[in-house]
Amino acid sequence: MSWITDCTLNWAHLFFVKVLKCGVIPQHIAFIMDGNRRFARKNNVLKCEGHVKGFDKLSETLQWCLELGVKEVTVYAFSIENFKRSKEEVDDLMALTRDKFKALLAEREKIMEKGLRIRIIGNISLLSDDIVKMIAEVELFTKDNSKALLNVAFAYTAQDEMTNAVNLILKGVKSNELSEVDLNTSLFSNCLLTKESQPPDLLIRTSGETRLSDFLLFQSSFSYLHFTGVLWPELSAWDFLWALFKYQRAYSTLTEATKTENLKQSLTCNGARFVESINKNHLNFLNNTLSCTTIS
Repeated sequence: MSWITDCTLNWAHLFFVKVLKCGVIPQHIAFIMDGNRRFARKNNVLKCEGHVKGFDKLSETLQWCLELGVKEVTVYAFSIENFKRSKEEVDDLMALTRDKFKALLAEREKIMEKGLRIRIIGNISLLSDDIVKMIAEVELFTKDNSKALLNVAFAYTAQDEMTNAVNLILKGVKSNELSEVDLNTSLFSNCLLTKESQPPDLLIRTSGETRLSDFLLFQSSFSYLHFTGVLWPELSAWDFLWALFKYQRAYSTLTEATKTENLKQSLTCNGARFVESINKNHLNFLNNTLSCTTIS
């Protein structure tokens, strides 16, 4: 299936979408896409087929979000912990990843037409060189798109992300780029992989598990958490719209809770320069990676 699909919402869904649009639509939705393997067992198919169905559901769900006017989507695609699964399953997942990135690169025109920016957040040093090069190409050709943003958390855990942020700050202190006065929560959040994003307004987890599994732990402090027992490949439009309805019902409480978040300290001048250097280093890394070999 394509990354960009046609709208699958029927007239009843679209009517409910219009009703929801009368209220507050979350600008950033995060998904823990859980249940692919259970879906495979349930339907007596191979695990890899469950993961393929999971990707198809991601494409469909992304289209639902675009239809509703959601500006940013973050999905938990592959945890660092998933490397502990069987070699066969990990190899299948990496093969699927290659296929889907190649498909994405083949439909540049659709991506550009939608104005979709795509970022991969995670420890990509754990990935093979060919996948890293495809990631670089995807990020670079979409970097100026601004209508919508898709963050794919791949080879990611929140603990790894936060450890990396602390290490960056420590290096900044040791190199005298940062001093004690520059150290605050704003600097820390700007050293995270999600530094260009607002915290998710709504976080949805499928499959009935009621935990975050090391996903966006710092960023989701004030997010509305919606847990559903539906397996990810079986998520329906009604399941999705129900989550948005629940978010709207809780919105006033969420707004009150985020007031303290808005009081956090701003970046100092030194901190801003340090963050800018991190961003430049990442862009240079992408360009250097892509210049080594062009993906065919």
